[in-house]
Amino acid sequence: MWRNPSHPDRPLHAMVQPPGPGLFTAVRDALSGDGPAVLPLTPGQSASALAALRPTHVDGAPQDDGQGVPPDVAIVIATSGSTGAPKGVMLSATALRASAAASLRRVEATKGERWLCCLPVSHVSGLQVLVRALLSDSEPIIHPAFDPHEVLRSGAHHVSLVPTQLHRLVELGADLSVFRTILLGGAAPRPGLVARARDLGARIVTTYGMSETCGGCVYDGQPLYNVDLKIGDDGLIRIAGPVLFSGYRFSGPSPLDGGWFRTSDLGELAGGRLRVLGRADDVINTGGEKVVAAAVTAVLCTHPEVADAAVVGTPDQEWGERVTAVVVPANPDTPPTLPQLRAYCRDRLPPHAAPRDLRLVPQLPLLPNGKTDVVRLRAGT
Repeated sequence: MWRNPSHPDRPLHAMVQPPGPGLFTAVRDALSGDGPAVLPLTPGQSASALAALRPTHVDGAPQDDGQGVPPDVAIVIATSGSTGAPKGVMLSATALRASAAASLRRVEATKGERWLCCLPVSHVSGLQVLVRALLSDSEPIIHPAFDPHEVLRSGAHHVSLVPTQLHRLVELGADLSVFRTILLGGAAPRPGLVARARDLGARIVTTYGMSETCGGCVYDGQPLYNVDLKIGDDGLIRIAGPVLFSGYRFSGPSPLDGGWFRTSDLGELAGGRLRVLGRADDVINTGGEKVVAAAVTAVLCTHPEVADAAVVGTPDQEWGERVTAVVVPANPDTPPTLPQLRAYCRDRLPPHAAPRDLRLVPQLPLLPNGKTDVVRLRAGT
């Protein structure tokens, strides 16, 4: 805990820089209580986050309008801000350590084994790599950007990746058994990717979580140690346990309901294993029927002429929303047609889930955390 009783609020230092030893030291001191709380930011992310979250310092310089955080808060993570101004997710050292310790326990990592950080530390997935390294009594291997060849040569025992990064490693046909563990999260992998990686020797552990849960808290469908799951009457996943956040910056009362955090994701629990169905705000209402965009995306990604895909709802005067498929063709010279994709989906999904519009793109726009930028897709940019 912050150890300056003369200040009721703990200073919040924004660090606008790529990951590196300086940031690792700041995170270590924030968790131990020997330094201020840290708001890690990348240069491209900083402007809106700084305006919304008002840290007391930016790269060491005091800010006139800055405001501290509660004493137990060690790290503030700025959300992507894809639907508005970024929110500041406040994480305590206790929650971050609980998450990292449960992760190390599940993957059976041992002291001294090294973790590779090739994700932005401004996102919780990258930050937690540093915390796991701290708890492992090892120095993290930090790459300022993702380079598949450098990743393979890193000498790390464990690494966290998003599906786009894993796909690039798989395309190289490299020996992925060089890693004891590959934690895969941030987005749902396209069908077949995990199987291909395992064929190359990878030990893949799929993860589910978010900034509010200190990152992945469900591994291969099963909650980590001391984490509880349930599905509400509204179909949304709820999570409880010591990994939960302390609240949102400037948001007032705690958003937790009786100790449970209600996510924005629809899910199912069967035999103690979680299946994530998709985001509730990605449900498309077309002609009075509800379509889960993630379900249509999963089907489209199994089509042999589709390299990648996303599904969004676009305004339609007749249907309310039109199911629109945004597709990266496997071969740009012979792209799939809308009738082909509609027929393919109708054989596997209810008729109303078949796309009514098709946009062909060379690649999907991504957020810095590797997730598809749905806002840009809906805007047609």
